[in-house]
Amino acid sequence: MATAAPTFEFVDLFAGLGGFHVALESLRGEGVFAAEWEPTLNALYKTNFGIQPWSDINDLDTDGDIEREVPDHDVLTAGFPCQPFSKAGDQMGFADTQQGSLFFKVYQILRVKRPRRFILENVPNILKHDGGRTKRKIIEMLHSLEYSVKVEHFSPHEFGIPQVRDRAYFVGSLDGLSRFEWPTKHSGPTDITSVLRRDTSLTRSIPERTLHAIDMWGDFLRRSPASLKMPSFPIWSMEFGATYPYEDETPPGVWDRRPVWGLRQMGVKGSFGQSLECAVDGQKERIPSHASRDSDYQFPRWKRAFIRQNREFYQDNRPWIDPWLDQWKPWEMHSSFQKMEWNAQGEARNIDNFVLQVRASGLRIKRPTTSPSLIAFTQTQVPILGANLTGERRYMTPAECAELQSLGGISLPTSDIEAYKALGNAVNARVVKAIAERLLEGLGNPDSSRIADPEPLGTKHASAASKRTDAREEGASRTNPLRTEPVLVAGRSV
Repeated sequence: MATAAPTFEFVDLFAGLGGFHVALESLRGEGVFAAEWEPTLNALYKTNFGIQPWSDINDLDTDGDIEREVPDHDVLTAGFPCQPFSKAGDQMGFADTQQGSLFFKVYQILRVKRPRRFILENVPNILKHDGGRTKRKIIEMLHSLEYSVKVEHFSPHEFGIPQVRDRAYFVGSLDGLSRFEWPTKHSGPTDITSVLRRDTSLTRSIPERTLHAIDMWGDFLRRSPASLKMPSFPIWSMEFGATYPYEDETPPGVWDRRPVWGLRQMGVKGSFGQSLECAVDGQKERIPSHASRDSDYQFPRWKRAFIRQNREFYQDNRPWIDPWLDQWKPWEMHSSFQKMEWNAQGEARNIDNFVLQVRASGLRIKRPTTSPSLIAFTQTQVPILGANLTGERRYMTPAECAELQSLGGISLPTSDIEAYKALGNAVNARVVKAIAERLLEGLGNPDSSRIADPEPLGTKHASAASKRTDAREEGASRTNPLRTEPVLVAGRSV
């Protein structure tokens, strides 16, 4: 079947799973260059898109290297590394010599190749990083290349996708942006069941200790009186019965002040009301980890508030909490299982109605309207679906997480943990498409019928993969010198 000829060419830097590629190819763009340093994703990019990516973008050292190796193109896309600007990292920004400086490589390629448009993506904290100076520096540098620049942030849930994952987008044009408008944000409800699959095969069971913790907090919710409003603050069960000092003094301060006796003979108790009439080393084992860090002589206000609120909550609810403590003995569990975050205020208290996630801050319980934000998950952080959502408690599969990134039609890493990590670092293709279709006016008039498409990209797996394959078969044979052998795309040999 004949396919429409591409209307513009693009490059995909820091390509990852290829979210930018999926979005721009759906708007009749043709990828002519990609760069991805992670070996598994580098190989997978060729499998999915027929392009062998450049490996280390830093090897494009000089202007001459860029002029020679990077083809001319109309649109540059880059989800440059976000860790230096993320609240979850050290926030070293441009001072991060390994990753923070990579924006300057994007700048160099823009300066040498002069594409007419660009889309850059990063964490939203980049807009506030270093008091706003990082954002201003980026915009000033792009203006110096004569690009008009606009900046906005979007989350997939604002496009009907059940995931809250805010990201900042910089768009630029050499032709001005006076006619450019950001896409309209979706205000309707979302539901995680829209991306769940009933025919999935489970590759990893939930550990028994995790299931035990879920049962424990499920029983906590069942025991709580219906008339009781569940706390909005995190529940720290280790503070139930604790009386150690935390307002004007802290355990580390006492240990420094009284190195021999410590908290002995002060009439105070540790986690779960444990006695502190023991040696200092023993006391340190009976004080919660959030209150026993060396030299932590004054707790921040938020921590003091959580400790106070949990102790008051316990005193007000001892008649039903004490039997729960006696049955479940949470002090025998890992500290992350001793805490719970209830993010479903007003809902029926059946834990199997919800999406669960084990975090260092505790077992987080979320409404099934959205998934936890996809990040580079560790093995334990993958969202768990309650039994009433899927028929049994299970982890969300990589394929379901791919739907949350609008990447349901591509092949993923064979290792689940590598797939979760890659999806956590991916750009959402539906969000990019919504931004790009308005930015690309004048580059070849992408099919306007696609603009009204309300569905996330990739939800129609077979048709999406088939359309990409057909377009690639024709285009790669004509223009892509890197494609020299058959590859497997979404289960098909092309």
